[in-house]
Amino acid sequence: MEKINDRLLSWASILEESTREQALRTASMPFIYPHVALMPDAHLGKGATVGSVIPTDGAVIPAAVGVDIGCGMMAVRTQFTAADLAGRDLDLLHQQISRAVPLSAGRYNKKVRDTAAPRVEELRATPGAGQADAVTGNWPLQLGSLGSGNHFIEVSLDEADRVWLFLHSGSRGVGNKLAAKHIRVAQEQCAQRHITLPDRDLAYLVEGEPEFDAYIQALRWAQRFALLNREEMMDRVVEQLGRFLGADVERAEVVNAHHNYTDRETHYGREVWVSRKGAISARKGEPGLIPGSMGTASYVVAGRGNVPSLMSAPHGAGRNHSRNAARRLFSRKDLDARMAGIAWGHSDAFLDEHPEAYKPIDQVMADAADLVEVRHTLRQVVNVKGN
Repeated sequence: MEKINDRLLSWASILEESTREQALRTASMPFIYPHVALMPDAHLGKGATVGSVIPTDGAVIPAAVGVDIGCGMMAVRTQFTAADLAGRDLDLLHQQISRAVPLSAGRYNKKVRDTAAPRVEELRATPGAGQADAVTGNWPLQLGSLGSGNHFIEVSLDEADRVWLFLHSGSRGVGNKLAAKHIRVAQEQCAQRHITLPDRDLAYLVEGEPEFDAYIQALRWAQRFALLNREEMMDRVVEQLGRFLGADVERAEVVNAHHNYTDRETHYGREVWVSRKGAISARKGEPGLIPGSMGTASYVVAGRGNVPSLMSAPHGAGRNHSRNAARRLFSRKDLDARMAGIAWGHSDAFLDEHPEAYKPIDQVMADAADLVEVRHTLRQVVNVKGN
Protein backbone atom coordinates (compact mmCIF):
# COMPACT_ATOMS: atom_id res chain seq x y z
CA MET A 1 0.00 0.00 0.00
CA GLU A 2 1.25 3.49 -0.90
CA LYS A 3 0.19 6.57 1.04
CA ILE A 4 0.02 9.20 -1.69
CA ASN A 5 -1.15 11.77 0.86
CA ASP A 6 -3.36 11.85 3.96
CA ARG A 7 -6.49 11.68 1.80
CA LEU A 8 -5.43 9.11 -0.80
CA LEU A 9 -4.11 5.56 -0.31
CA SER A 10 -3.25 3.23 -3.21
CA TRP A 11 -2.88 -0.53 -3.60
CA ALA A 12 -2.06 -0.24 -7.33
CA SER A 13 1.50 -1.09 -8.38
CA ILE A 14 0.50 -0.15 -11.95
CA LEU A 15 -0.88 3.38 -11.85
CA GLU A 16 -0.81 5.89 -14.70
CA GLU A 17 -0.06 9.49 -13.77
CA SER A 18 -3.38 10.63 -15.24
CA THR A 19 -5.19 8.15 -12.98
CA ARG A 20 -3.26 9.34 -9.94
CA GLU A 21 -4.09 12.96 -10.74
CA GLN A 22 -7.76 12.16 -11.19
CA ALA A 23 -7.87 10.35 -7.85
CA LEU A 24 -6.15 13.30 -6.15
CA ARG A 25 -8.88 15.61 -7.49
CA THR A 26 -11.55 13.36 -6.00
CA ALA A 27 -9.69 13.10 -2.70
CA SER A 28 -9.54 16.91 -2.50
CA MET A 29 -13.32 17.25 -2.16
CA PRO A 30 -14.08 18.73 1.28
CA PHE A 31 -16.55 16.04 2.39
CA ILE A 32 -14.23 13.04 1.86
CA TYR A 33 -13.80 11.06 5.10
CA PRO A 34 -11.42 9.52 5.99
CA HIS A 35 -9.66 9.03 2.61
CA VAL A 36 -10.06 7.67 -0.90
CA ALA A 37 -8.74 4.13 -1.43
CA LEU A 38 -7.41 3.18 -4.88
CA MET A 39 -7.67 -0.52 -5.71
CA PRO A 40 -5.02 -2.52 -7.62
CA ASP A 41 -7.09 -2.31 -10.83
CA ALA A 42 -7.48 1.50 -10.74
CA HIS A 43 -7.67 3.29 -14.08
CA LEU A 44 -8.99 6.52 -15.54
CA GLY A 45 -12.77 6.90 -15.43
CA LYS A 46 -15.40 9.55 -16.09
CA GLY A 47 -15.23 12.02 -13.22
CA ALA A 48 -13.99 9.53 -10.65
CA THR A 49 -11.42 6.78 -11.05
CA VAL A 50 -12.59 3.25 -11.83
CA GLY A 51 -11.24 1.06 -9.06
CA SER A 52 -11.74 3.61 -6.28
CA VAL A 53 -13.54 3.64 -2.94
CA ILE A 54 -14.93 7.07 -2.12
CA PRO A 55 -16.33 7.70 1.39
CA THR A 56 -18.33 10.93 1.77
CA ASP A 57 -19.91 12.65 4.75
CA GLY A 58 -22.99 14.78 4.09
CA ALA A 59 -22.90 14.52 0.30
CA VAL A 60 -22.75 12.03 -2.57
CA ILE A 61 -21.17 12.30 -6.01
CA PRO A 62 -23.45 10.53 -8.53
CA ALA A 63 -20.59 10.09 -11.03
CA ALA A 64 -18.60 8.33 -8.29
CA VAL A 65 -20.86 5.34 -8.88
CA GLY A 66 -21.06 5.89 -12.62
CA VAL A 67 -23.76 5.15 -15.13
CA ASP A 68 -23.96 1.37 -14.66
CA ILE A 69 -25.44 1.51 -11.17
CA GLY A 70 -25.25 -1.85 -9.40
CA CYS A 71 -22.96 -3.47 -11.95
CA GLY A 72 -21.47 -6.60 -10.47
CA MET A 73 -20.86 -10.33 -10.60
CA MET A 74 -22.75 -13.53 -9.88
CA ALA A 75 -21.33 -17.03 -9.66
CA VAL A 76 -22.79 -20.49 -9.06
CA ARG A 77 -20.77 -23.61 -8.29
CA THR A 78 -22.54 -26.66 -9.65
CA GLN A 79 -22.28 -30.37 -8.87
CA PHE A 80 -20.73 -31.05 -12.28
CA THR A 81 -17.05 -31.55 -13.06
CA ALA A 82 -14.84 -31.37 -16.13
CA ALA A 83 -15.55 -35.06 -16.70
CA ASP A 84 -19.22 -34.22 -17.33
CA LEU A 85 -18.18 -31.79 -20.09
CA ALA A 86 -15.55 -34.05 -21.65
CA GLY A 87 -16.25 -35.03 -25.24
CA ARG A 88 -19.17 -32.60 -25.59
CA ASP A 89 -19.35 -29.77 -28.12
CA LEU A 90 -19.16 -26.65 -25.95
CA ASP A 91 -19.94 -24.47 -28.95
CA LEU A 92 -23.49 -25.83 -28.69
CA LEU A 93 -23.68 -24.71 -25.06
CA HIS A 94 -22.40 -21.30 -26.15
CA GLN A 95 -25.19 -21.13 -28.71
CA GLN A 96 -27.84 -22.21 -26.20
CA ILE A 97 -26.84 -19.52 -23.70
CA SER A 98 -26.65 -16.88 -26.46
CA ARG A 99 -30.25 -17.68 -27.45
CA ALA A 100 -31.55 -17.71 -23.86
CA VAL A 101 -30.13 -14.31 -22.80
CA PRO A 102 -30.40 -11.16 -24.95
CA LEU A 103 -26.87 -9.92 -25.66
CA SER A 104 -25.44 -6.54 -26.72
CA ALA A 105 -26.36 -2.92 -26.03
CA GLY A 106 -30.02 -2.08 -26.65
CA ARG A 107 -31.12 -5.72 -26.97
CA TYR A 108 -33.80 -6.76 -24.51
CA ASN A 109 -36.48 -9.42 -24.07
CA LYS A 110 -39.50 -9.37 -26.37
CA LYS A 111 -41.78 -10.09 -23.41
CA VAL A 112 -41.51 -10.51 -19.65
CA ARG A 113 -40.72 -14.18 -19.10
CA ASP A 114 -42.47 -16.21 -16.43
CA THR A 115 -39.29 -16.43 -14.35
CA ALA A 116 -38.88 -12.65 -14.50
CA ALA A 117 -42.47 -11.74 -13.62
CA PRO A 118 -42.13 -11.97 -9.80
CA ARG A 119 -38.94 -9.91 -9.97
CA VAL A 120 -40.65 -7.26 -12.09
CA GLU A 121 -43.51 -7.09 -9.57
CA GLU A 122 -41.03 -6.70 -6.72
CA LEU A 123 -39.36 -3.82 -8.55
CA ARG A 124 -42.71 -2.17 -9.30
CA ALA A 125 -43.38 -2.14 -5.55
CA THR A 126 -39.91 -0.80 -4.67
CA PRO A 127 -39.52 2.95 -4.00
CA GLY A 128 -37.95 4.49 -7.08
CA ALA A 129 -40.06 2.60 -9.61
CA GLY A 130 -41.79 5.84 -10.57
CA GLN A 131 -38.44 7.38 -11.47
CA ALA A 132 -37.58 4.31 -13.54
CA ASP A 133 -40.90 4.52 -15.40
CA ALA A 134 -40.26 8.20 -16.08
CA VAL A 135 -36.89 7.61 -17.78
CA THR A 136 -37.81 4.46 -19.71
CA GLY A 137 -41.08 2.55 -19.79
CA ASN A 138 -39.55 -0.69 -21.08
CA TRP A 139 -37.38 -1.49 -18.07
CA PRO A 140 -39.30 -4.75 -17.35
CA LEU A 141 -38.08 -6.07 -20.73
CA GLN A 142 -34.50 -5.23 -19.77
CA LEU A 143 -34.56 -7.61 -16.80
CA GLY A 144 -32.56 -10.67 -17.81
CA SER A 145 -30.36 -9.06 -20.49
CA LEU A 146 -26.57 -8.89 -20.56
CA GLY A 147 -25.38 -5.79 -22.44
CA SER A 148 -22.01 -5.44 -24.17
CA GLY A 149 -18.47 -4.23 -23.48
CA ASN A 150 -16.88 -6.18 -20.64
CA HIS A 151 -20.13 -7.87 -19.61
CA PHE A 152 -20.02 -11.64 -20.04
CA ILE A 153 -21.39 -15.06 -19.19
CA GLU A 154 -18.87 -17.85 -18.63
CA VAL A 155 -18.72 -21.53 -17.86
CA SER A 156 -15.52 -22.20 -15.93
CA LEU A 157 -13.61 -24.89 -14.08
CA ASP A 158 -11.95 -24.38 -10.70
CA GLU A 159 -8.75 -25.89 -9.31
CA ALA A 160 -10.67 -29.11 -8.49
CA ASP A 161 -12.20 -29.23 -12.01
CA ARG A 162 -15.66 -28.33 -10.67
CA VAL A 163 -17.99 -26.48 -13.05
CA TRP A 164 -18.91 -22.88 -12.22
CA LEU A 165 -21.28 -20.46 -13.94
CA PHE A 166 -20.06 -16.86 -13.85
CA LEU A 167 -21.63 -13.66 -15.17
CA HIS A 168 -21.08 -9.90 -15.14
CA SER A 169 -23.76 -7.24 -15.72
CA GLY A 170 -25.61 -4.35 -14.10
CA SER A 171 -28.71 -2.19 -14.32
CA ARG A 172 -28.75 -1.91 -18.10
CA GLY A 173 -30.37 1.03 -19.91
CA VAL A 174 -32.65 2.02 -17.07
CA GLY A 175 -29.75 2.39 -14.64
CA ASN A 176 -27.81 4.40 -17.20
CA LYS A 177 -30.67 6.84 -17.69
CA LEU A 178 -31.31 7.23 -13.96
CA ALA A 179 -27.61 7.91 -13.35
CA ALA A 180 -27.37 10.42 -16.20
CA LYS A 181 -30.42 12.27 -14.89
CA HIS A 182 -29.02 12.66 -11.38
CA ILE A 183 -25.49 13.50 -12.54
CA ARG A 184 -27.09 16.34 -14.50
CA VAL A 185 -29.09 17.47 -11.45
CA ALA A 186 -25.90 17.49 -9.34
CA GLN A 187 -24.14 19.62 -11.96
CA GLU A 188 -27.05 22.06 -12.03
CA GLN A 189 -27.07 22.28 -8.22
CA CYS A 190 -23.36 23.07 -8.06
CA ALA A 191 -23.65 25.63 -10.86
CA GLN A 192 -26.53 27.40 -9.08
CA ARG A 193 -24.38 27.64 -5.94
CA HIS A 194 -21.39 28.92 -7.94
CA ILE A 195 -19.28 26.03 -6.66
CA THR A 196 -15.95 25.64 -8.44
CA LEU A 197 -15.18 21.95 -8.99
CA PRO A 198 -11.84 20.35 -9.94
CA ASP A 199 -13.84 18.27 -12.43
CA ARG A 200 -17.41 18.89 -13.63
CA ASP A 201 -18.24 15.23 -13.04
CA LEU A 202 -17.42 15.59 -9.34
CA ALA A 203 -20.65 17.53 -8.92
CA TYR A 204 -22.42 16.45 -5.76
CA LEU A 205 -25.76 16.42 -3.98
CA VAL A 206 -26.10 17.62 -0.38
CA GLU A 207 -27.60 15.30 2.21
CA GLY A 208 -30.91 16.51 3.63
CA GLU A 209 -32.06 18.12 0.41
CA PRO A 210 -34.81 16.62 -1.82
CA GLU A 211 -32.45 16.14 -4.77
CA PHE A 212 -30.20 14.00 -2.58
CA ASP A 213 -33.14 11.90 -1.37
CA ALA A 214 -34.40 11.40 -4.94
CA TYR A 215 -30.99 10.18 -6.06
CA ILE A 216 -30.58 7.75 -3.16
CA GLN A 217 -34.03 6.34 -3.91
CA ALA A 218 -33.21 5.88 -7.62
CA LEU A 219 -29.79 4.46 -6.77
CA ARG A 220 -31.21 1.84 -4.42
CA TRP A 221 -33.87 0.89 -6.94
CA ALA A 222 -31.28 0.48 -9.71
CA GLN A 223 -28.99 -1.53 -7.43
CA ARG A 224 -31.86 -3.90 -6.69
CA PHE A 225 -32.67 -4.11 -10.42
CA ALA A 226 -29.04 -5.03 -11.16
CA LEU A 227 -28.97 -7.80 -8.58
CA LEU A 228 -32.27 -9.26 -9.84
CA ASN A 229 -31.07 -8.91 -13.44
CA ARG A 230 -28.12 -11.15 -12.63
CA GLU A 231 -30.39 -13.61 -10.84
CA GLU A 232 -32.73 -13.79 -13.85
CA MET A 233 -29.86 -14.38 -16.28
CA MET A 234 -28.32 -16.99 -14.02
CA ASP A 235 -31.62 -18.88 -13.86
CA ARG A 236 -31.57 -19.08 -17.66
CA VAL A 237 -27.92 -20.12 -17.81
CA VAL A 238 -28.56 -22.81 -15.18
CA GLU A 239 -31.49 -24.06 -17.26
CA GLN A 240 -29.36 -24.24 -20.41
CA LEU A 241 -26.52 -26.08 -18.68
CA GLY A 242 -29.05 -28.57 -17.30
CA ARG A 243 -30.46 -29.17 -20.77
CA PHE A 244 -27.00 -29.51 -22.25
CA LEU A 245 -25.94 -32.15 -19.71
CA GLY A 246 -29.36 -33.79 -19.31
CA ALA A 247 -29.57 -33.26 -15.54
CA ASP A 248 -30.86 -30.58 -13.19
CA VAL A 249 -28.22 -28.21 -11.86
CA GLU A 250 -27.56 -28.21 -8.13
CA ARG A 251 -26.36 -24.87 -6.75
CA ALA A 252 -23.63 -25.85 -4.31
CA GLU A 253 -22.42 -22.27 -3.77
CA VAL A 254 -23.82 -18.89 -4.85
CA VAL A 255 -22.30 -15.38 -4.75
CA ASN A 256 -24.02 -12.23 -6.09
CA ALA A 257 -22.36 -8.89 -5.38
CA HIS A 258 -22.17 -5.34 -6.74
CA HIS A 259 -18.97 -3.51 -7.64
CA ASN A 260 -20.53 -0.16 -8.71
CA TYR A 261 -22.67 1.05 -5.84
CA THR A 262 -23.18 3.28 -2.82
CA ASP A 263 -24.09 2.13 0.69
CA ARG A 264 -24.15 3.46 4.23
CA GLU A 265 -21.21 2.15 6.27
CA THR A 266 -19.17 3.00 9.35
CA HIS A 267 -15.43 3.62 8.96
CA TYR A 268 -12.98 5.18 11.38
CA GLY A 269 -15.76 5.83 13.89
CA ARG A 270 -18.08 7.71 11.54
CA GLU A 271 -21.10 6.67 9.48
CA VAL A 272 -20.52 7.74 5.87
CA TRP A 273 -21.73 7.09 2.34
CA VAL A 274 -19.29 4.71 0.66
CA SER A 275 -19.27 4.70 -3.14
CA ARG A 276 -17.37 1.83 -4.72
CA LYS A 277 -16.72 2.52 -8.39
CA GLY A 278 -15.19 -0.70 -9.65
CA ALA A 279 -14.50 -2.19 -6.22
CA ILE A 280 -16.08 -4.88 -4.05
CA SER A 281 -16.82 -4.97 -0.36
CA ALA A 282 -14.28 -7.21 1.38
CA ARG A 283 -15.18 -7.44 5.04
CA LYS A 284 -13.61 -10.27 7.02
CA GLY A 285 -14.82 -13.53 5.48
CA GLU A 286 -17.18 -11.83 3.02
CA PRO A 287 -17.37 -13.72 -0.31
CA GLY A 288 -16.47 -11.82 -3.46
CA LEU A 289 -15.76 -12.27 -7.16
CA ILE A 290 -12.83 -10.84 -9.13
CA PRO A 291 -12.91 -11.65 -12.86
CA GLY A 292 -9.96 -11.52 -15.18
CA SER A 293 -10.22 -10.57 -18.84
CA MET A 294 -11.11 -12.90 -21.72
CA GLY A 295 -8.90 -15.97 -21.75
CA THR A 296 -7.44 -15.40 -18.27
CA ALA A 297 -8.24 -16.56 -14.73
CA SER A 298 -11.02 -15.34 -12.46
CA TYR A 299 -11.20 -15.63 -8.70
CA VAL A 300 -13.66 -16.45 -5.95
CA VAL A 301 -12.34 -14.71 -2.86
CA ALA A 302 -13.04 -13.96 0.79
CA GLY A 303 -12.41 -10.52 2.28
CA ARG A 304 -9.69 -9.92 4.87
CA GLY A 305 -11.40 -6.89 6.43
CA ASN A 306 -8.49 -4.56 5.68
CA VAL A 307 -9.32 -1.33 7.53
CA PRO A 308 -7.30 1.27 5.54
CA SER A 309 -8.82 -0.04 2.27
CA LEU A 310 -12.25 0.67 3.76
CA MET A 311 -12.73 -3.11 3.67
CA SER A 312 -12.62 -3.20 -0.12
CA ALA A 313 -10.91 -5.07 -2.96
CA PRO A 314 -10.52 -4.83 -6.76
CA HIS A 315 -13.36 -5.74 -9.08
CA GLY A 316 -11.30 -7.14 -11.96
CA ALA A 317 -8.22 -6.63 -14.06
CA GLY A 318 -8.77 -2.93 -14.87
CA ARG A 319 -8.14 -1.51 -18.33
CA ASN A 320 -4.58 -0.88 -19.51
CA HIS A 321 -5.59 0.45 -22.95
CA SER A 322 -8.69 2.29 -24.13
CA ARG A 323 -11.07 0.43 -26.43
CA ASN A 324 -9.90 2.40 -29.47
CA ALA A 325 -6.25 1.80 -28.61
CA ALA A 326 -6.89 -1.93 -28.15
CA ARG A 327 -8.41 -2.15 -31.62
CA ARG A 328 -5.27 -0.56 -33.06
CA LEU A 329 -2.82 -2.63 -31.04
CA PHE A 330 -4.21 -6.16 -31.23
CA SER A 331 -5.09 -8.50 -34.06
CA ARG A 332 -7.85 -11.05 -34.49
CA LYS A 333 -5.21 -13.72 -35.09
CA ASP A 334 -3.66 -13.01 -31.70
CA LEU A 335 -7.05 -13.00 -29.97
CA ASP A 336 -7.88 -16.35 -31.59
CA ALA A 337 -4.64 -17.75 -30.18
CA ARG A 338 -5.35 -16.39 -26.71
CA MET A 339 -8.84 -17.93 -26.74
CA ALA A 340 -7.71 -21.37 -27.94
CA GLY A 341 -9.62 -24.16 -26.20
CA ILE A 342 -12.48 -21.83 -25.19
CA ALA A 343 -15.89 -21.75 -26.88
CA TRP A 344 -16.45 -18.07 -27.69
CA GLY A 345 -18.00 -15.67 -30.22
CA HIS A 346 -15.15 -15.58 -32.79
CA SER A 347 -15.74 -11.94 -33.76
CA ASP A 348 -13.59 -8.88 -34.47
CA ALA A 349 -16.09 -7.04 -32.25
CA PHE A 350 -14.22 -8.38 -29.22
CA LEU A 351 -10.77 -7.01 -30.10
CA ASP A 352 -11.23 -4.25 -27.52
CA GLU A 353 -11.64 -7.00 -24.89
CA HIS A 354 -8.27 -8.57 -25.73
CA PRO A 355 -6.57 -9.82 -22.50
CA GLU A 356 -3.67 -7.40 -22.95
CA ALA A 357 -6.09 -4.47 -23.08
CA TYR A 358 -6.30 -5.06 -19.32
CA LYS A 359 -3.80 -5.08 -16.50
CA PRO A 360 -2.31 -8.54 -15.79
CA ILE A 361 -4.78 -10.18 -13.41
CA ASP A 362 -1.89 -11.96 -11.65
CA GLN A 363 -0.37 -8.59 -10.72
CA VAL A 364 -3.74 -7.24 -9.58
CA MET A 365 -4.21 -10.25 -7.31
CA ALA A 366 -0.66 -9.94 -5.96
CA ASP A 367 -1.37 -6.29 -5.10
CA ALA A 368 -4.61 -7.41 -3.40
CA ALA A 369 -2.96 -10.02 -1.17
CA ASP A 370 -3.72 -8.07 2.01
CA LEU A 371 -7.28 -7.32 0.85
CA VAL A 372 -8.63 -10.78 -0.04
CA GLU A 373 -7.87 -14.47 0.31
CA VAL A 374 -8.25 -16.56 -2.86
CA ARG A 375 -10.68 -19.44 -2.35
CA HIS A 376 -11.03 -20.66 -5.94
CA THR A 377 -9.22 -19.95 -9.22
CA LEU A 378 -11.40 -20.35 -12.31
CA ARG A 379 -10.45 -20.95 -15.94
CA GLN A 380 -12.95 -20.39 -18.73
CA VAL A 381 -14.22 -23.06 -21.09
CA VAL A 382 -17.16 -21.06 -22.50
CA ASN A 383 -17.23 -17.27 -22.91
CA VAL A 384 -20.42 -15.48 -24.07
CA LYS A 385 -20.38 -11.74 -24.79
CA GLY A 386 -22.49 -9.18 -26.61
CA ASN A 387 -21.14 -7.26 -29.60
